[in-house]
Amino acid sequence: MANKVKYGLSNVHYAKATIAADGSATYETPVPIPGAVNLSLSPQGSNDPFYADNIKYYITASNSGYEGDLEVAVIPEAFLKDILGEIEDENGILIEETNATATPFALLFQFEGDDKGTRHVMYNCTATRPNVEGQTKEDSTEVKTETVTINCASIYNAKLAKNIVKARCLNDTKSAATYATWNNAVYQPAGD
Repeated sequence: MANKVKYGLSNVHYAKATIAADGSATYETPVPIPGAVNLSLSPQGSNDPFYADNIKYYITASNSGYEGDLEVAVIPEAFLKDILGEIEDENGILIEETNATATPFALLFQFEGDDKGTRHVMYNCTATRPNVEGQTKEDSTEVKTETVTINCASIYNAKLAKNIVKARCLNDTKSAATYATWNNAVYQPAGD
């Protein structure tokens, strides 16, 4: 049975990527990002019509990945260091350095459904620094979250000989082990 609805964001992880000269990537072991609140990624690209015979004769479509926001309770220090390039001094103080280069990463996450959870991976992501904000505590405590903007681009996959952006699987995939171990390593597509 297929899902009729989806809800709930969980199992958010990041995996630091190393991009090779051919545009492919290798990934470190995924690291959890606890406290996921919201993920909203919008497709990037365009549909460009070609008109002939007084009609839309042909339409080209481009896939430029996704862009959007990941909102979590608190951005983990490991993410700040591994992905955003913050450095830690000998006193354990995290320092944001102006020339830090953001490191590409894969983003793994899961949406729940009425029948089964769907697990996703975005293969080539970069992130912006989170806002710095807070407010005074009043009669009740209002929790403030942190948000990073994520840009998801394509990455070359040699097995498929194609540029890929994302993958997803349901728990009824042909390999139950693939679904069960989804967050242990970044899924690499099977090829001929």
